Amino acid sequence: MVSVDTIRTAVGILGNIIALCLFLSPVPTFVQIWKKGSVEQFSPVPYLATLLNCLLWLVYGLPLVHPHSMLVITINGCGTFIELTYVILFILHSDGRKRLRVILLLIAEFVFVGAVAVLVLTLAHTYDRRSLIVGSICVFFGTMMYVAPLSVMKLVITTKSVEYMPFTLSLASFANGICWTTYALIRFDLFITIPNGLGTLFGLVQLILYAAYYKSTQRLKEERMGKGEMSLAEVVVMGDPKKMGNNAPHKALNLNGHASEIREM
Repeated sequence: MVSVDTIRTAVGILGNIIALCLFLSPVPTFVQIWKKGSVEQFSPVPYLATLLNCLLWLVYGLPLVHPHSMLVITINGCGTFIELTYVILFILHSDGRKRLRVILLLIAEFVFVGAVAVLVLTLAHTYDRRSLIVGSICVFFGTMMYVAPLSVMKLVITTKSVEYMPFTLSLASFANGICWTTYALIRFDLFITIPNGLGTLFGLVQLILYAAYYKSTQRLKEERMGKGEMSLAEVVVMGDPKKMGNNAPHKALNLNGHASEIREM
């Protein structure tokens, strides 16, 4: 008979693997930045937001805050390292005010998370109270990140096209949400359940939208090709960033891989 803890561990390991793949999904973007030596019109916002989220979940998983959360520590430790690497690369290939803003935001994040950790460990004297405080903060910021796909889903419904909502990312996000929601429900953890439950819901809605608008997307692409037109995505990639200005949209990924339209800071 397989024990409940064994099942929970297996689900958590699977969640670690899927989440790691999502963390690594922006690698091609940063290879492009490294080769060109410039961040061009890419925004640091999704990477800074994901870094903050990972740092907060690291604090939540500490043995002194929420014991027996090693799998939460492992994936968010990896996420912290990966996202910090992205942010450092962004800083190295930025210039002027943009670089300064990113550095100041990065410092602010570490100061904020450090203050949360110190205050919780010194002022809250029980595991339950520490988990409640840090978990509530994690849920707040995690929920804000999960709201991001709403703009993309609105765009899909408006344009009747899933061109800006990659199927593989939507599927991976849905699978990731299911894994971590299941992990949290086996030995009930409200703070992990809420954000990942929302992630599962949004992932499912994205898959439904993809199924509903897949045919219309293909039809629109064929019509553009017949007229010799380029899609907006091709215009963004191929256009001159200096001519497009700071309002040129591009896709970015949040923590769970949801595609969202981010504009420059």
